[in-house]
Amino acid sequence: MEILSTTFLKLIQEKTSIYCNANSTQLKIMIVTYKEDGWHVVTQRSHGILAAQLGANWRVKDRPERWTETLLAIAEHDDAEVELDGENLITPTGGPLNFNMKEFDLGHYKKLSKLTLTKNRYIALLTSLHIEFLNRTEATHNIKCKNFLKKQATLREKWRKALKITEAETLRIYSLMEWCDAFSLLLCQYRLPPEKRELEISTGPDKKMYYLVQINDETITVKPWPFEAKNFNISFEYRLIKQLQFTSSADFRKAFLRAPVDEQVWKVSKRDVHEKTNKV
Repeated sequence: MEILSTTFLKLIQEKTSIYCNANSTQLKIMIVTYKEDGWHVVTQRSHGILAAQLGANWRVKDRPERWTETLLAIAEHDDAEVELDGENLITPTGGPLNFNMKEFDLGHYKKLSKLTLTKNRYIALLTSLHIEFLNRTEATHNIKCKNFLKKQATLREKWRKALKITEAETLRIYSLMEWCDAFSLLLCQYRLPPEKRELEISTGPDKKMYYLVQINDETITVKPWPFEAKNFNISFEYRLIKQLQFTSSADFRKAFLRAPVDEQVWKVSKRDVHEKTNKV
């Protein structure tokens, strides 16, 4: 059995550019951004909650039948472990390790796959597609990764048939999951273009490209508008760590645990589609 169907391979190729700052062979850990006031550190679970908030507001008529499970899959797509439990939390120069600096970890993905299957096959199916999406490049030169993804493909086919979901519908649902993940990552990394410029988010389940625009310091919009409500709030929690360098992972762990927790809140508001913006 091929690792990827032709349809799914095309989907991946269309979306890969969205993760240009995150090598597809890498395991996500904390999302770290340096700003003037220090390190802003976002956990994977906080990022996942933000992604689910975005998904929860998707237009009603296009929501999949298993809506609650879809939102759970979006929120928990990388919940296999707590980042602080790791022993490799800093870079050689002493800064906190960002999510796009961690190499492929087969043990992590095996654990994640087992964990999602204990929830149900539908969540396992969507999470497996996301694992495939993130690691297809690694599989071209890593035999362990290739074999793991091949087994995942076999399991997905089994789960999909048992759930009576077509491949086309499965990929449509996964496209929503990936869209929410990509959008959440942009926000968690504060990648907001200035001067009302449009920034690509990703292609949605309707195969349209969506764009992020910052209206002001508190408000963002999406073009074209994919949500049910005209206005809603989203948020994520982060830790602000003022210490710039760390002597060890234990040193960073202590700094993280004692760091104040703050919340970034955005108002997402529908704007006139004819309002002038500039593409990045």
